[in-house]
Amino acid sequence: MYNIFLFDLDGTLTDPGEGITNSVAYALNKFGIEVIDKTTLYNFIGPPLVDSFMKYYGFNKEDALLAVDYYREYFGVTGIFENQVFDGIPELLKGIKKSGRKISLATSKPEQYAVRILEHFDLLKYFDFVGAATMDETRSKKTDVIKYTLDSLGVVDKSNVVMVGDRHHDIKGAVQNGLDSIGVLFGYGNQEELEIAGATYIAETVNDILKFI
Repeated sequence: MYNIFLFDLDGTLTDPGEGITNSVAYALNKFGIEVIDKTTLYNFIGPPLVDSFMKYYGFNKEDALLAVDYYREYFGVTGIFENQVFDGIPELLKGIKKSGRKISLATSKPEQYAVRILEHFDLLKYFDFVGAATMDETRSKKTDVIKYTLDSLGVVDKSNVVMVGDRHHDIKGAVQNGLDSIGVLFGYGNQEELEIAGATYIAETVNDILKFI
């Protein structure tokens, strides 16, 4: 039985595919790179953006940071709301909250964006804490975000905490912080990715998460 639930945002609570890929394509266009098929940018959903620009497009650190600035030009105005909540998520959060347990976000998205998204979709009311990245990238990796969240919540017994996410970095972040995890298949990861990363449980649907809580 878990008393504290940490949720990833992108690909777990909401489907941000349109907004993120549009924002990445906008940034790449600033470097003269045209993206024909935006589904090729799905790998940008979840991990820190700087890492993704370096990994998938070979940018050096300086160009990757500049690309993130361009990304935010589009995302901060338009892309942030090219997004939708997965069916069943509000009911899931409401049920957990009603049971008296705590809910926190643990996302690599900067805090000011994460809060705006939760507010926009009327989900912020379910959260006891918003664990997120910083705009200056000093805290962006999921492992660091989870540690920051645990410290902020004053967690002593980690056996009472579970991380819910859709990508391998969510699961690895949980493992590195000594937490159980639930890998979800309705986001942007797949079962093999989540199992290799060390997921404690796998949930195919939002309703399946209930089986483990």
